[in-house]
Amino acid sequence: MIHKKQFKAMGCQMVAGLDSKSKRAAERLAQVPVWFEEWEAVLSRFREDSELSRVNRSAGLEQTVSSVFWQVFQLALETERRSGGIISPLVLDALLQAGYTQSFETLPARMAAGSAMGYPAAALDGRIHTMDEALIDWDGASHSIRLAPDAHLDFGGVAKGWAAHTAMRKLEIYGSALVDAGGDIAISGLQANGQPWPVGIADPFQEGGQVDLLKAGRCGIATSGTDFRRWKQGKIWQHHIIDPRTGNPAKTDVLSATLVATDVIEAEMAAKMVVILGSRDGLSWLEDQPGIEGLLILENGNKLNSRKFSNYLWE
Repeated sequence: MIHKKQFKAMGCQMVAGLDSKSKRAAERLAQVPVWFEEWEAVLSRFREDSELSRVNRSAGLEQTVSSVFWQVFQLALETERRSGGIISPLVLDALLQAGYTQSFETLPARMAAGSAMGYPAAALDGRIHTMDEALIDWDGASHSIRLAPDAHLDFGGVAKGWAAHTAMRKLEIYGSALVDAGGDIAISGLQANGQPWPVGIADPFQEGGQVDLLKAGRCGIATSGTDFRRWKQGKIWQHHIIDPRTGNPAKTDVLSATLVATDVIEAEMAAKMVVILGSRDGLSWLEDQPGIEGLLILENGNKLNSRKFSNYLWE
């Protein structure tokens, strides 16, 4: 029996599913929104009272952080390392300058760059520095960090992927679990009847439409793109995916990218990588990644996919 819970969190629509006969399954599933609320209170840059906002406001000072903050911070470090700096948590000032100053559902169509979080956006000189270059110090024994005075963090998709994966792991003790955190999907395994979970790939050109249907077992799926979170700043369209090499929203021909990997954290990193790199370099990078397959939908409507992506498609 598949139990289902839908709710809003992290500025996205969330869905959690649990295929279980346990009498406690529904009770456990009801806790998922509570978990996300707790995590958002730590990780959201849109809440003035969140731990992340406090850390950013206190840049320059050494601060001891919570276990959740530390886990996501370390994951962000690892993601930056594995992506060669293409994905960085130090993009907050670039996002603010591009006009992404508040949660997207409340973002006016036209925005002036600035900050609503109590600290000014630092002036950028093009390329965004890496964590080491920004002289961010951290200590594993005390779980303390010290941001440089002009360094501010945004965990973004890393936090969303971590949350989906963590919620899935907390659910899977009761049965096969699926957690969809706004397109970052963590799946513990096949359904109880041995069938894969069906996961649709949204059509970025048609609201409510699908371009393909995936069959998913134990894996992670993530979609990243410039089609949804975009806004107009002056006469220029902006979006939320920053290219650290320029400090600006990525100039890319990829409208959306859906990636399947061993877990959602890896899939989330790969999806963003492909979007930032663009279709030619992104697909080339993707083909060199064992265990990761993907579909790219381009601005011109064309579709490209990695060689083994068809293995995940329903016939």
